[in-house]
Amino acid sequence: MKTCGCASGPGITDPEEDKRMFTGIVQDIGRLMSREARGGDARLLIAFDRLDPSGINIGDSICVQGCCLTAVELSERKFAADVSRETLSLTTLGDLTAGSPVNLEPSLKAGDPLGGHLVSGHVDGVGEIAAVGGDARSSRIEISVPSALARYIARKGSVAIDGVSLTVNEVQGATFGINLIPHTLAVTTLGSLRVGTRVNVEVDPIARYVERLLSDTATPSHRS
Repeated sequence: MKTCGCASGPGITDPEEDKRMFTGIVQDIGRLMSREARGGDARLLIAFDRLDPSGINIGDSICVQGCCLTAVELSERKFAADVSRETLSLTTLGDLTAGSPVNLEPSLKAGDPLGGHLVSGHVDGVGEIAAVGGDARSSRIEISVPSALARYIARKGSVAIDGVSLTVNEVQGATFGINLIPHTLAVTTLGSLRVGTRVNVEVDPIARYVERLLSDTATPSHRS
């Protein structure tokens, strides 16, 4: 089930939120300062260094570790976001503790370059690191995902891992491989991945549109 933390409740309650997109190019590694329980949900306080605080307003969407969240409070180089119980249980945000690093990316604005691929910040599921190995100066990572998601992942297709836009190298069953160059290892949280680490996975939305088109084609039309 997809989740989005843009709203205070599970799912998307504001249709405008669904129009906010990201590009999978991380702009800062933030830090979770605190996690406050609020009636079964949680409020996360996140600090950042490189983002421009003048460009963040209350109500803005920020991709946090691959999850679209809404800034509800702002202070000097910090923002707070409410996370629903559903999002906490269906993404890795529920695993975070004080001090945990998180990938951050503000939502796209008109005229911004699309450096990666279109990312919605609606996590499709949680994968697990199956293998980590060296490849010259880069790292080769294998990720296993739930079988329901594997059908949407294709060789040379796009995938977002913890909010980072990546290209799929190969696919074998419910496991796929990616390559992380030194720059990605240095400027995202992916440099700390180890076997067994859980990661947020968002498949390329084009794959879901293709599936819908094919299913509609296979269903006879009853129009008169």
